[in-house]
Amino acid sequence: MALFRPKFRDAKTGGLKPAAVWWYKFRFAGQSIRESAKTSSKTLAKQAEQKRRRELEEGFNGIIDRREDRVRTIKDLADSYFDGYKLRTRSITFAEYALGHLKRHLGKQMAVEITEKTVKDYQTARLKENAAPKTINEEVGFLLRLLGEQGDAIRTKLRRQKALKLATRTDVGKAYTAEEKGLLYDAAKKRRSRAIYPALVLTLNCGLRDKELRGLQWGRVHLSEAYLAVGESKTEAGSGRTVPLNSLALEVIKTYSIWYREKFKDLKPEWFVFPAGKPQPTDPTKPCTSFKTVWRKIKKEAGVTGRWHDSRHTFITGLAESGEASDQTIMDMAGHVSKRMLKHYSHIRMEAKRRAVAALVPEPAEGEKQYETPASEAAKSRSKRVGGQRIGQSGKNGMRLTAISWLEVVDLIGSPRGTLFITKNGEF
Repeated sequence: MALFRPKFRDAKTGGLKPAAVWWYKFRFAGQSIRESAKTSSKTLAKQAEQKRRRELEEGFNGIIDRREDRVRTIKDLADSYFDGYKLRTRSITFAEYALGHLKRHLGKQMAVEITEKTVKDYQTARLKENAAPKTINEEVGFLLRLLGEQGDAIRTKLRRQKALKLATRTDVGKAYTAEEKGLLYDAAKKRRSRAIYPALVLTLNCGLRDKELRGLQWGRVHLSEAYLAVGESKTEAGSGRTVPLNSLALEVIKTYSIWYREKFKDLKPEWFVFPAGKPQPTDPTKPCTSFKTVWRKIKKEAGVTGRWHDSRHTFITGLAESGEASDQTIMDMAGHVSKRMLKHYSHIRMEAKRRAVAALVPEPAEGEKQYETPASEAAKSRSKRVGGQRIGQSGKNGMRLTAISWLEVVDLIGSPRGTLFITKNGEF
């Protein structure tokens, strides 16, 4: 161990002079530790060196005294955690929401009081408040992270008891039908707000998330090239992506831009497409805060059930059903990073599945010879049913059927031997 005062060269005399502040230097675990004691007292500097060495030794041997952390309240821990979280993360809305509920229920309790029973009681209390299981799971995750090593131990116990996470629904999203979309459009046009109809058109035809839509600025809408560029997004893959404007979206946004320019006497690139203000936009320099209130009224008038976010599900489902877009193209426009998320958002409807299956049946060439198959009890006994129709069986008085190989439908009904008979109109 050594105490010293660094020397510096005096600008006036040119000689070396010792600094007023003491430093200490020693080796620990093969490393050189050289730090300022931040004091001009040699006695205090020696005590600071001893304390620093002891801290390193306790940390190295895992015997750090964490009693101060264990007696801190959950509210105190949550506030400290959030201060660091908002510096590292772009989106802090949900974290603020989740930590708010933790502080409301557990804020006065000390960290040392939290056990696996506390977590279970918290889950029960939130369920009684009709909170979604997925939301509760996220809140419990924040709580366990606040507790550090103690939280890791609680997580292990809960996982062993299969009580760490509540079961969540996997069928939350839906895709609106063409009829439902028409009803929603009609209801949106009737609202006093001139912004809600263009907003609905954009989310149904461009798949923008709610925050992406509210944060959209005119500088990112390229009407002459018929596309828009997304700004800050929930995911890295979503930020900066470009989405083409189809004929409906382009026409609606052009009409809306004319009204916008007349109302605000200008249309600046940094202004928000959907400005703040109720029921009419009033401040183009600020984004609107939410579409939820007007969305509830539109749904009620249209007689349609669903969430605003289901418009994004509808967009992605439409792309998947169109057959014109590859998985990579859909993920690029939607801002997804995995096929798992693509599957979550895509709800391929039965009609699209019927069209896909019907495409397996080749159209008979002009002049192709077709033949009649006589009915027999033996043929009936060997036949199988698919979708309520009998395969390999003729209809009354014989039916004109076209034969194709089983191999052409191996993905549909397996790979037995024989011939599949399909009616001319594609029915089994």
